[in-house]
Amino acid sequence: MNFRFEHSEYLLPLALIPVMIFLFTVVIKWKNTTLKKIGNEKLVKLLILNYSRRNFLIKFVVICIAFALTSFAAANFQTPGGGENIRRQGLDVMIALDVSKSMMATDIQPNRLEKAKLLVNRLIDKLENDQIGLVLFAGRAFLQAPLTPDLQLLQATMKRVDIGLLPDGTAIGTAVALGLNQLKDLPVKASTIVLITDGANNTGKPSPLLAAEAARSLGVRIQAIGLSTRDTSSVALNGVWRVGSTLPRLTGRDEAALQRMAERTGGRYYRATDPEALQGIMGEIDRLERSEVHVAEIRDFRELYPFFLLPALILLLLELNLRALWLRSLP
Repeated sequence: MNFRFEHSEYLLPLALIPVMIFLFTVVIKWKNTTLKKIGNEKLVKLLILNYSRRNFLIKFVVICIAFALTSFAAANFQTPGGGENIRRQGLDVMIALDVSKSMMATDIQPNRLEKAKLLVNRLIDKLENDQIGLVLFAGRAFLQAPLTPDLQLLQATMKRVDIGLLPDGTAIGTAVALGLNQLKDLPVKASTIVLITDGANNTGKPSPLLAAEAARSLGVRIQAIGLSTRDTSSVALNGVWRVGSTLPRLTGRDEAALQRMAERTGGRYYRATDPEALQGIMGEIDRLERSEVHVAEIRDFRELYPFFLLPALILLLLELNLRALWLRSLP
């Protein structure tokens, strides 16, 4: 049975129980030492007439148990109260986003990376009932977010995406292969990869065409987006290259390679500067056949804190009454 604590931080005080036990043993030893120093047994019995070591121990155990029960009650121990098997129809979309240094270029305002992030966020908004994952790549590829239906979490992740997270370079084939690894066991008719880059592949394995061939064999389409203007020969990279330096850009040959990748898998190639790019990609994605997935969803939890709080209160009241009646100790 699955269970949880709604406020697990309230379990931290349980760490004080060993400290309490240690202090209790210190007090017991101190009392015994003090009684031995008095020496006169009749005087000792007279002084501790209403004192019982057994009762003193019972009182301490009662307090420790009540303390532990109170902590469990505050943490709100819960068990699943009910579940419902629901069916979801949706797509599985892996986004492969280039985060190489050239993405800081400002030929596309405010820069290529921010434009790419804007496109991704708009894409996420339009795929509200689907699963989306994120692969970041530069000199190597990294799975930033596996496929998830939690699109708010994915958008929060997108805010933290920046240049410099990975070694520089453009490993397109590696990124596509990593995305395919997330999709290989899912319905291929509902799966696609959206590749966003501003350069040609210059590192990593497999090659882009080999990765595209693997995608084709799996039945996964690649939609590619090129991020650069047609003429970037005079654009400089702020804070990365000196002003006036030539910026890496998508040449006609690079665009042709991306187009071959996409068309090899049944997808298409788009320019980010094309105002119809996002609409075109969504049109291609909408052509996919949404798969039906069974999801076990916990609807609510049964709160069990009263089963801890009530015994704790009873024990505390018992301890107070017993102290007043017969559990007396030396001041």
